[in-house]
Amino acid sequence: MRIAENVSPPRTWQVTTAPGALPVLGHALQMGRDPMRFLSSLAGGADLVELRIGRNRAFLPCHPELVQQVLVNARVFDTGGPVKDKARPILGNGLITSDWEDHRRQRRLVQPAFHTARIAAYAVVMQEEVLAQADRWRAGEVVDVSEAAQALTARVTARALFSVDIAPQAVAAIQHGLPVIVRGAYRNAIDPTGLVGKLPTAANRQYERALEGMHRLIDTIVEEYRRAGGDRGDLLSALLAAEDPQTGGRLSDQEVHDQVMTLLLAGIETTASALTWAFHLLGQNCEVESRLHAEVDAVLGSRAPVYADLPALGYAQRVFTETLRLYPPAWLYTRTTTAPTELAGRELQPGDDILISPYVLHRLPGLFPDPERFDPDRWLPERAKDVARGAYLPFGGGSRKCIGDVFGVTEATLALAAISSRWRLRPLPGARVVPRPQMSLTSGPLPMTVEAR
Repeated sequence: MRIAENVSPPRTWQVTTAPGALPVLGHALQMGRDPMRFLSSLAGGADLVELRIGRNRAFLPCHPELVQQVLVNARVFDTGGPVKDKARPILGNGLITSDWEDHRRQRRLVQPAFHTARIAAYAVVMQEEVLAQADRWRAGEVVDVSEAAQALTARVTARALFSVDIAPQAVAAIQHGLPVIVRGAYRNAIDPTGLVGKLPTAANRQYERALEGMHRLIDTIVEEYRRAGGDRGDLLSALLAAEDPQTGGRLSDQEVHDQVMTLLLAGIETTASALTWAFHLLGQNCEVESRLHAEVDAVLGSRAPVYADLPALGYAQRVFTETLRLYPPAWLYTRTTTAPTELAGRELQPGDDILISPYVLHRLPGLFPDPERFDPDRWLPERAKDVARGAYLPFGGGSRKCIGDVFGVTEATLALAAISSRWRLRPLPGARVVPRPQMSLTSGPLPMTVEAR
């Protein structure tokens, strides 16, 4: 007698359509006005939500299995959508914007620049800069933590990318130009008509000047490196020396340019945003702050943190991990379907967009108990093992997972430890912080009072 195998029935997915679509615009106005609130309102009880951005169909997966299906099948669900289209004038054909085949080749070439041995070398720059940042403050002064974090990550990224003799000239231009570029890019990204960026406004002219200046700066530096030759121990040297292990090919000057622009934008804006949110959350949660202080006191005593301290700074790393859950800088990214396929039983056609929102996923109570609570201990090993694969995505996933994730976590952990060993940052009475969904999830200006510990 044959015994029937125990086969699980096929999953039944809950698929809904977003209400309130307008003729021609679809849901573009809701996305433009308050995208995080709008997307979060769609996620309750649905595994997949269909909506329209302009005339294009778009789908919001709200279940980690569906998110994983999209992320691991990068050929069918390729990078794309309105965000990519608007980012190309800035980032060119770099790791964030390149199509599947280009991305595979670029990833092989760029990955050695983020080898563990090089991260340890970049950490020396991080140590110096976070210590210098901690030394700049004085007890009782009010500082804009967002501005300070942007300045810190700009110095770290510029010095990691470019050798010490070039970095001082580059940092000022980068610090001045990058925020202008980010604001302009976001204005263009949320405009469903494509007309806003073409208007002769002062903001658009400022954006164009800043973008042209940044491109010139990068071209000049790449040209100087090519002429001088040699390995200066920085990211740009690694990019110029990179050789594809499969083909022996190298990156062209334009490809190097595009990777540098990508690393600048990703390395400065996202880490600065996350650090700002971390200090905001610490200022709101005295118990968490006290535990962080106890750890850095026990590990460091009165000295500054170094790379070798990272394994002992477990609580600091959990603080940052939990910050990325609540306020992921990459709050939304998109994919475009390249071939007929299905998702949650719904047939998808080439050109359909997929919207993946870590911000929405990270706050679903079915994935994270008490999701609004700032709880670094949810990342203790015995609790973190229960987090579903595809539920926590601050760095993306699959073959397109952020190449600089270890770099960013290293920098942020050293910064948290160095500053927390010296200072408390207190929120101003009555201050209200509202997340601003731009190219990354920013807080806007965040004034806090510096108190000596």
